[in-house]
Amino acid sequence: MRGFGVEELTACYARGVFPMAESRDDPRLFLLDPDERGVIPLDGFHIPRSLRRTVRRDVFHITLDRCFEAVVDACAAPAPDRGETWINDKIRRLYLEMHQLGRAHSVECWRDGRLAGGLYGVSLGGAFFGESMFSRETDSSKTALVHLVARLRCGGYRLLDAQFTTSHLERFGARTITRDSYQRQLADALDAPADFFAMPEGMSGAQVLQSITQTS
Repeated sequence: MRGFGVEELTACYARGVFPMAESRDDPRLFLLDPDERGVIPLDGFHIPRSLRRTVRRDVFHITLDRCFEAVVDACAAPAPDRGETWINDKIRRLYLEMHQLGRAHSVECWRDGRLAGGLYGVSLGGAFFGESMFSRETDSSKTALVHLVARLRCGGYRLLDAQFTTSHLERFGARTITRDSYQRQLADALDAPADFFAMPEGMSGAQVLQSITQTS
C-alpha cells in the first residue's frame, strides 16, 4: 500500500477501519471494516475473582510507554498459543511512528525486572483501539488490561475497541455489536475530551480495583 503513513492510518481509525497483514512475513497490508465489532464496555468490565487477587497483590509492577517497541515486538513474536501473528514490518513501523506522535501507548507488566506481559493500542479522542497483547507469565496481560480499563475510565474515555470478540475477552464483558452501532459509539467517543495520563502512574492494584468499582 504505497504512500500509506501515520496520517492515513490515523484517518482510518477515525472512520472505524484498522490494518492487518496475512502473516508476520507478508509485506502487504490490508484494511478491515468488519460487519461486526468486538468492544469491551468500560461501564461493564468484569474482573474474574482470581485475577482480582493477582491485581490486588501487585504481583506485577506496571509502567506506561516505558518500552513500547519491546511490547510490539513481543506481540509480533510467535507464542505457544499462536504460531503466527499479523504484525509485519510495515505495521510495526507505523505503530512505532504513531507512538512517537503520542497516538499509541503501551501498558507493561514487570516482574523481577523482566518484562512479563503487556499490551498496546491507539488513542484518539475518547476512543482506545486495543491492538494486541502478550503474556510470558500467568495473568500478566490480563493485569495489563485491568490497569488499562481503570486508566481509560479515569481519563474520560468512552470506547474500548477490541476489534474481535473472543472467548478470552468475553470473560471481561466483551461483546459483539453491529457496524452501525459501532460507528455511533465511535463518533461519540472521538468528540469526547480524554486524557490517557489522567490516572497517576504507580497506582497500587488495590487503588486500581477501587477506581473501577467507584466509576462503575
